[in-house]
Amino acid sequence: MNKSTSNNQSLKVERKTMEKNRRIRMNILCSKLASLIPQHHITTSKESLSRQDYLDQATSYITQLKERIDGLKLRKEQAVLQSEGIDTSSSLTSSIDQKAKLGFVPPVFQLRDHGLGLEVILISGRRKNFMLYEVIRILEEEGAEVVSASFSVVGDKIFHTLHAQVRLCRVGVETTRVYERLKELIH
Repeated sequence: MNKSTSNNQSLKVERKTMEKNRRIRMNILCSKLASLIPQHHITTSKESLSRQDYLDQATSYITQLKERIDGLKLRKEQAVLQSEGIDTSSSLTSSIDQKAKLGFVPPVFQLRDHGLGLEVILISGRRKNFMLYEVIRILEEEGAEVVSASFSVVGDKIFHTLHAQVRLCRVGVETTRVYERLKELIH
């Protein structure tokens, strides 16, 4: 009987030690996370912040960084489009361009095949818009799953970027069929 009591006590001590080590590790990780948040992003004084407040601040900061990354990706995509000869500027001069200046830009799209993924870039004017859910529906009907979608308004144009992955690797996605269906939808 004495052995079982000492065995139970040693298990309790072991559990207490494990819990104490877990709390110490969590405190260290929270401190590291708090140190990564820039001072200008913290809305209140550092001394009055609880662990929950630090986690909220970190979440807010990470979200802000993600939005910044998305904006930079969009700028990169626009630069790529410009290097490929697709005009993304808002300085327009001809009579056709005057319609575009009013927001009647005919939609332009580009489909990129990345093996097991697709990237669809759609550019339209503010008034000549299309139903984005229709584009997503086409991608899903053709065997792709949309994993991210973003848009940005630059001048008179709206830039949509969709990233999709192939649902079934064995089947894949026939990009020429997707291209034709998107072309039919947009034009």
